[in-house]
Amino acid sequence: MTHRNEIDRHLLSLLEVARFKDYGPNGLQVEGREAIGHLVCGVTASAALIDAAIAAKADAILVHHGLFWRGQDGRVTGWMKQRLAKLLAHDINLFAYHLPLDAHAELGNNAQLGRVLGWTAESRFGEQDLGWLGLLPEPISLDDLASQIARTLGRSTVQAAGDGRPLRRVAWCTGGAQGYFEAAIAAGADVFVTGEISEPQAHYAAEMGVAFMAAGHHATERYGVQALGQHLAQQFGLSQQFIDIANPA
Repeated sequence: MTHRNEIDRHLLSLLEVARFKDYGPNGLQVEGREAIGHLVCGVTASAALIDAAIAAKADAILVHHGLFWRGQDGRVTGWMKQRLAKLLAHDINLFAYHLPLDAHAELGNNAQLGRVLGWTAESRFGEQDLGWLGLLPEPISLDDLASQIARTLGRSTVQAAGDGRPLRRVAWCTGGAQGYFEAAIAAGADVFVTGEISEPQAHYAAEMGVAFMAAGHHATERYGVQALGQHLAQQFGLSQQFIDIANPA
């Protein structure tokens, strides 16, 4: 059993939380029992994940998407009340790490997505250096890359074709990073892979010749929290499990 504050201090240092300007608080978001022995990891602090953690007799939940975000009105009603009530009633801690988990060089979402897809990172780009740029193992067509990603992530992709060039240099940033596409183009990518696509990206792809691929916000962000949970288990002797709550987004 490990004190929650020890885990919190370790993660604040490991993930260099202080250097990020984020959209919500990183770290311990909801305080539960002091001693943590069993940890449940998941992508988002949804009611379904909280229910699964209760059934698993978790002392703490570790997620990428926590409960609190900039712009919320602050009232504890509706879904917020329901989620908080479950956590408080069962004395479960909630830890959440957003951009710091995206960015970590080994355990982060971008690092882990690159690992599972076999991509070698060379450099970073974009705001707060959150985008990654590297080489594909060999030149590949957009359709073949889409098939590879779909097989690995277990879901179909949405793509906007560029000029049809063989793809060699790939840029990626997990989640809702479609706004990084222009920075990826400037960094020299042949294709940019992220979780979501918005209307402007299809035009940028056609006009700039660089392909764009949306592989799912949830699907691209399942791997960092798993790696971080495994790290904590080794570091502190905890038991841990990843629970994947299906999400089509």
